[in-house]
Amino acid sequence: MKKLKIAGIVLILFVLYVIVGMLVPFVHMQSVSKTNKSKIHTETFYSTSDKNGSDRAKIVSDNQEALDLRLDMIRKAKKEIILSTFDIREGSSSDDIFSELFKASRRGVKVKILVDGLYGTIHMSGKDIFAAVGSEPNVEIRFYNTPNLLKPWTINGCLHDKYIVSDHKYLLMGGRNMFDYFLGTHKGKSKGIDREILIVNQGSKDQGAVGQIRRYFQKVWNLEVCKTKFSTCSKNKKEKEVKRLLSHAEKVKVPDYDYQKITVPTKKTTLVTNPTTIYGKEPVVFETLKQLMLQAKSKVIIHTPYAVFSKEMYEGIAQVKQQVSNTTMILNSIASGDNICASADYQKNRSKILGTGVSLYEYMGRHSTHGKSLIIDDDIAVVGSYNFDCRSTYVDTETMLVVQGKEITKQLEEDFSRLKSGSLKVNQDGSYQNDKDVAERTMDSKKQGMIKILSYIIQAFRYLA
Repeated sequence: MKKLKIAGIVLILFVLYVIVGMLVPFVHMQSVSKTNKSKIHTETFYSTSDKNGSDRAKIVSDNQEALDLRLDMIRKAKKEIILSTFDIREGSSSDDIFSELFKASRRGVKVKILVDGLYGTIHMSGKDIFAAVGSEPNVEIRFYNTPNLLKPWTINGCLHDKYIVSDHKYLLMGGRNMFDYFLGTHKGKSKGIDREILIVNQGSKDQGAVGQIRRYFQKVWNLEVCKTKFSTCSKNKKEKEVKRLLSHAEKVKVPDYDYQKITVPTKKTTLVTNPTTIYGKEPVVFETLKQLMLQAKSKVIIHTPYAVFSKEMYEGIAQVKQQVSNTTMILNSIASGDNICASADYQKNRSKILGTGVSLYEYMGRHSTHGKSLIIDDDIAVVGSYNFDCRSTYVDTETMLVVQGKEITKQLEEDFSRLKSGSLKVNQDGSYQNDKDVAERTMDSKKQGMIKILSYIIQAFRYLA
């Protein structure tokens, strides 16, 4: 009995150690240092030339198109494919993608895949498809920061970057994770409504967005916290899985895209990233986007799935609104959102967001929106992985592509207009502005009760939401 009591005490102390170790290192939310702030020059995001740049672009919002483009990019690769994502899971879309990656590796293409260590461990470990492909000579899969319970301060630092590059030619980046909820024609009850930007490099291999993202990828790939996984696979498992993938590949129908035809010219593309440490970060992406928004002459439109603001973020958005009267934010309604913690915090702090003065629209659709983008005037479109929340601002790695170009900005604004047509504007008192074409979405009592309880609990650690 005494031994059991001691064991119980030890277990409780260990759990407390893990909880404290997970939370405390991120309590203090940093500001961007004077040195790093001085490196942000908004004029460098604009071309000084009358000519178009080397990059062409397209906004990709349809989930099936997002899958098809990945498959076509992989099929067109001749030398190298690099892929970075927060989350990969088994499913129809992964069968499609990994069967094509396997075929590419067998024809001599080098494949590098980088996945967040926490979600990679949860959703990829022990799965034959990843072991079979990952153990190919031309394939390497690495996890960024695999958490260690004995070092709980390593648990929260996540890789949130999401992009794929084929050779030095094609880039597709944005907010999509790599599984059926976001890719392909999903047969379930729900799907993620997301957005990416396709970039086609028409210049030399080191030019434009492709060159920038490749250099960034290599920097992260070589970090000490990135470790190789799935380097081996048992002979029987591999033979069985390879046979299945090759059989599956024969059934995959991939459109042959004319990239020149489907894209529009741009003036300039610039990659913005957060620091890559696994610990708390200076909010470089937020500060850069804020400075860009402050330069707007006529309008700013932000689309984010969630809004979980720090004091600095409230002040920053209020400053943007004061400078640019036509500042709008579109996000999920609490009923439509699929992130219950972020929705709970939004319910508690919604009035503070309204207090910034921003025109707020809540999406009332059946499916949750997951896109992360903004527009500045009529010639700057920004697309990537960054949510306007504390986690994306201070904790995770993030990538956002700032694209100067009227045609691509128009495409993004048209996408925003479709979202707004399914949204309700929020009045300053928290009520909705009446719209005969849009009905307020409601929650079932279970979700409503859970969010209400969580809205209070989460305030203690909202800096991780």
